[in-house]
Amino acid sequence: MENQFISQLGSADLQSYILCLQAYQNSQCYGEDIMYVGFNKYSGYVYITLENGIQIASCFGNSVDYIINDYDTGDEEFFDTYEDAINHLELKSLK
Repeated sequence: MENQFISQLGSADLQSYILCLQAYQNSQCYGEDIMYVGFNKYSGYVYITLENGIQIASCFGNSVDYIINDYDTGDEEFFDTYEDAINHLELKSLK
């Protein structure tokens, strides 16, 4: 992670980053490889992208969402828990 990432964050964004890290540490995804950590200055989301395609995201210091992106359609699906997101991925893979 570069210093540029941290220097772009305001106080609420830093809180979002902390919430994302805590969610990663305290959920079943702990140990899943982290592919990317970033900040979208247009949406305000700080996010951690996991190798399995799930993003842990928070904006403006609010609680985290678990997001799955469909890169073919551009659709995003939001989940309250990691378990819900991983179950959704597993069901999609069965189709």
